[in-house]
Amino acid sequence: MLTLYPEIKPYARHELPVGDGHVLYVDESGSPDGLPVLFIHGGPGAGCDASSRRFFDPAIYRIVTFDQRGCGRSVPHASLEHNTTVHLVGDMQRIGDFLGIDQWLLFGGSWGSSLALAYAQAHPERVRALILRGIFLCRPREFHWFYQGGGASQLFPDYWQDFLAPIPPEERDDLMAAYYRRLTGSDQIAQLHAAKAWAAWEGRTATLRPNPHVVERISEPMRALSMARIECHYFVNHAFLKPDQLLQDMPKIAHLPGIIVHGRYDAICPLENAWALHQAWPGSELQIIRDAGHSVAEPGITDALVRATGDMAARLLNLPPVDA
Repeated sequence: MLTLYPEIKPYARHELPVGDGHVLYVDESGSPDGLPVLFIHGGPGAGCDASSRRFFDPAIYRIVTFDQRGCGRSVPHASLEHNTTVHLVGDMQRIGDFLGIDQWLLFGGSWGSSLALAYAQAHPERVRALILRGIFLCRPREFHWFYQGGGASQLFPDYWQDFLAPIPPEERDDLMAAYYRRLTGSDQIAQLHAAKAWAAWEGRTATLRPNPHVVERISEPMRALSMARIECHYFVNHAFLKPDQLLQDMPKIAHLPGIIVHGRYDAICPLENAWALHQAWPGSELQIIRDAGHSVAEPGITDALVRATGDMAARLLNLPPVDA
């Protein structure tokens, strides 16, 4: 199996004002004259880290990573004001304009796959190709599957009890709304308690086999707060998208090449999501990873994504294919 490329440091860091009081953290690494790629992190609310740039050959790619509004090193932290999908799509345009990039490859997983699709459908002329992982289409049934019961809760009933714990029984008919009241309320102790429970549910269900490092990373208090607040904000608002919008708008980008990587045992974003996207995108390549769940840290997922970035570079730049 292929693993991540060695760690590298950015050659440039930027603090980019995008309006409404938001300032985005953006960095560039790899080759300044290379094939531009935009890494789009998940959550929403997770932010990027040093591993985000390691899926790409730094001799080939100009790697751009950024923390979305309210995430990571962007400020204000965990802010929900002026924070919608339309805002994030506009931010990506600003980043491209600021860096002088006319076209780029989009690389996104989970919510990052949703945002990559939304951006590509809004600005297909700016996109050369897409590599997507852990497909999340933001349909109502996907929110219900993971956050309301009867779906992922049936696979992880023990973890589900911990997710239910902060919410009294009389409020459990709409768990996202109940969490939203606590995550946006004035009681900071209740807010952090809810954030940790929300993040732990996601972290514990993200991998096929238990991975304490994934749970610890996602449950770190500041990260948990931004993820829980921003995810819940987006999800109670249906990700600020129309139902089935991402699938219905696929004809706008049907001409673009794409590679879809999805774990067969993904309990957060079921494989049906990737299958539905593939059916709506005949030119895409779907790779089902037989021994993986949702997390990008799954060895099979990592291997497939590193191969995908090499294969896509070979396709776009007429380079030799990645060695097996």
